[in-house]
Amino acid sequence: MYINNIHILYYVLFCVLGIISSQITAWCIKRMPEHKKVISKDIKKEFKANYPLMIITVILYLAMLLLYGIKNDFLQNLELIKYTILTPMLIIALVVDYKYQIIPNRLNLTIFEIGLIFAFVSGLYSINLITEAIFGMLIGGGIFLIITLIGGLVAGKEAMGFGDVKFMGALGLYFGSTNIIAITLMAFLFAAVISIFLLVSKIKKTGEYIPFGPFIVIASFISMLVPFNYIFIALAKIFTLGMY
Repeated sequence: MYINNIHILYYVLFCVLGIISSQITAWCIKRMPEHKKVISKDIKKEFKANYPLMIITVILYLAMLLLYGIKNDFLQNLELIKYTILTPMLIIALVVDYKYQIIPNRLNLTIFEIGLIFAFVSGLYSINLITEAIFGMLIGGGIFLIITLIGGLVAGKEAMGFGDVKFMGALGLYFGSTNIIAITLMAFLFAAVISIFLLVSKIKKTGEYIPFGPFIVIASFISMLVPFNYIFIALAKIFTLGMY
């Protein structure tokens, strides 16, 4: 039986992967902020199933399967594979940064190392792919580094944490230069809208820190699940006030 030209067994497989991934994610969310080892015997006595996270992860996995499908060529499946692996790490970054206002170095390093592996594998097929990944890393990390440094000079404090800089640099390896720019624009747009709402509603006070990582993660998932031409048109209309 096939759904959208994809055998139903793949849907079952991705559901199982989503369930397993969500529970690993929940464990990492608990351990990483405490600077404890993720691989530990404590999992037997401390672990608790996180059903909301399970549902969200399974939905994301099935959405990616529907969007990218299963191809006969390995290179054509590379995006699906790397985004499936990246998804739990993005969720960890979102939750931990929201709760503790930090993106752990250990998480950023893991995202970076896996991204390098994917960049190298894609480079075996085409030098353009690894070049695009490297440019994505430099642009993603570079933009946020400049903003952080300028913010420090102008305001006397960091405009955002260096964890965000490392995070964007690592994500650039997965998304490439064009998509990482779109993610940057979307993240700042979401941050502006939500920040204004929080300040107007007095949920947050002026000068109170609002973590930026969740906005990056939301923008990254949109980049994964929405074709780039739709994102480009939407951003063009917003930033040109509908004149595009």
